[in-house]
Amino acid sequence: MTLPIYVQGAWFAGALLFILGLKGMSSPATARRGIVWAGYGMLIAIAGTFLVPGLKNLALIVLALGLGGAAAWISGQKVKMTDMPQMVAIYNGMGGGAAAAIAAVEFARGDTHSTVVTTLAVLGALIGAVSFTGSCVAWAKLQGVLKKAIRLPAQNAVNVILALNAIGLGIAVIVMAPAQPELIYFFFIVALLLGLIVTLPIGGADMPVVISLFNAFTGLAVGFEGYVLGNPALIIAGIVVGAAGTLLTQLMAKAMNRPISNILFTPMVASGGGEAIEGTMKELSALDAAALMRYAGKVIIVPGYGMAVAHAQHKVWEMTSILEEAGVEVKFAIHPVAGRMPGHMNVLLAEAGVPYDKIFDLDEINGEFGQADVALIIGANDVVNPSARTDKSSPIYGMPILNADQAQNVIVIKRGKGTGYSGVENALFYTDNCRMLYGDAQPMAGEIIQHLKTMG
Repeated sequence: MTLPIYVQGAWFAGALLFILGLKGMSSPATARRGIVWAGYGMLIAIAGTFLVPGLKNLALIVLALGLGGAAAWISGQKVKMTDMPQMVAIYNGMGGGAAAAIAAVEFARGDTHSTVVTTLAVLGALIGAVSFTGSCVAWAKLQGVLKKAIRLPAQNAVNVILALNAIGLGIAVIVMAPAQPELIYFFFIVALLLGLIVTLPIGGADMPVVISLFNAFTGLAVGFEGYVLGNPALIIAGIVVGAAGTLLTQLMAKAMNRPISNILFTPMVASGGGEAIEGTMKELSALDAAALMRYAGKVIIVPGYGMAVAHAQHKVWEMTSILEEAGVEVKFAIHPVAGRMPGHMNVLLAEAGVPYDKIFDLDEINGEFGQADVALIIGANDVVNPSARTDKSSPIYGMPILNADQAQNVIVIKRGKGTGYSGVENALFYTDNCRMLYGDAQPMAGEIIQHLKTMG
């Protein structure tokens, strides 16, 4: 059926706004505007769908939009910044599940399609189903519902067997189209189980990459199902999201120096913990930390997930403002996998009002640590561990890190003496130029602020 020009025009306009929105999201300075553009694009695309001649089940469509919109509005208003990664994970999973559901409806209708269309429907269903259950596991881990990685005996063999069965059933659905309901049921059960089993053993250290990977999966699934439905808005949006997610996944994997295949099939574990670390952890007081930074020429702050948990970003920015008023140069250094999702630290700092020109990524800032008087690490661990450069037996060996250990003085605000996500002891904490300030980041930053205010 040839759709009216006004429907096609609405979908094209929506797709164009999706692209502009994604472009805007590439920079913190334009991210908010990009989100608004993409939102308008979605609104126009939905409005265009209601104009399709002969559209059925209008009441159900309106009900679904109402329920989904209300749930998104309420959860979006209530979610804490520390819970944003799991919110992104579950919303991404819903997108993959929706793509799989589109394919399921098309299969259930029993209509005859070309082999190309049926193949794309099967691919979208498989990828979307894997993304759905995998994202649900990611949400459960980040939310604390699932507190540890679960690895089956012969895990990789199980993964391969499930993947081969899913592919085989998918091929059978294509060849036998329109397929029998039992075959379709088995196909979806295996596909959903595959996403579950593959994701269960993946630990927290790899979770940011996994979220990005499933985001790419969802985009591809949506693009494939858009072709099945003949909807250009879905095709363009899916392809753009899939491409962006793929590029981000590659960037994140590179930042960890771990191939994506290792992340999925060889989870990071602290086997043996690497070489023995000499020295002891040395503590300092909030007063000493304040004095070191107040009379420094340059301070580089490295935020991590500990800052997010403590909701300390506003206190950290207040501390930064006081230091700058005293003539201290302050910069923020962000590792690509800091926190629990891509850009997590950037979002937190932006929320606190930190100007974008003070925030630098690893490649931009790493050469400056040698000229810094103080590197202040707030709740970060693995991303500043020098063992990644020197200890070939360490699970994180080869991962690019922030060179915080090269600063003249290193101050680490940390809740306790535990290890990071990787389970590897941090050699930085035992070096001669490092001092530990134990406690939650927010009250510790508050104490430092009070001492700074008394210093001339």
